[in-house]
Amino acid sequence: MKKPASTPKKPAAPKTAAAKPAAAKPAAAKPASKASAVKATTAPRRASALATPSDLSKDATRDLSAALSRLLADVFALYLKTKNFHWHVSGPHFRDYHLLLDDQASELFAMTDPIAERVRKIGGNTIRSIGHIARDKRISDNDAEYVQPLDMLAELQQDNKSLTVYMREVHDLCDDYHDIATASLIENWIDQTEQRTWFLFETSRRGDGTGH
Repeated sequence: MKKPASTPKKPAAPKTAAAKPAAAKPAAAKPASKASAVKATTAPRRASALATPSDLSKDATRDLSAALSRLLADVFALYLKTKNFHWHVSGPHFRDYHLLLDDQASELFAMTDPIAERVRKIGGNTIRSIGHIARDKRISDNDAEYVQPLDMLAELQQDNKSLTVYMREVHDLCDDYHDIATASLIENWIDQTEQRTWFLFETSRRGDGTGH
């Protein structure tokens, strides 16, 4: 018997090259938000609006503004501590101490606006918040629940002496930059601060056996 003829094999389909993955397109840069764009355009305008014209140099404005702002923080801190002791003093000399500390606190508070306005007059920026004061001040707080009256006076006496030192430092800086106006203000404040120190010293002295 004849073998049936074998069916011819189909030719293999030609191999196709594997398709290459499409190259990733670089991500398009996101357009700046409207808020950041507005901020970028308004920041220089705002800075210019606060730049009070002055014949002092930029270095003088920068250094004096920083020194005065730190002094302002100290004055606010000492004002509040003095009021704290004014509110919480007690004992047989209550009336005398209470009134003395109220007078001294009022004198300190009266310094704050001229210091801040002096910074603005020379083209600088100054304190804007309680947090700003807390960051810059060198006068320490006293949050004790109870402080002996004579300890109050002694602490305020030392704080006023420290404030005098800080003001002399600013006065020296004024001399460096020939800022006569700021120096003249500080000279009066030094005199006031020395008087507060004097009153606190005399008031806190312990009497002898005769009461004097």
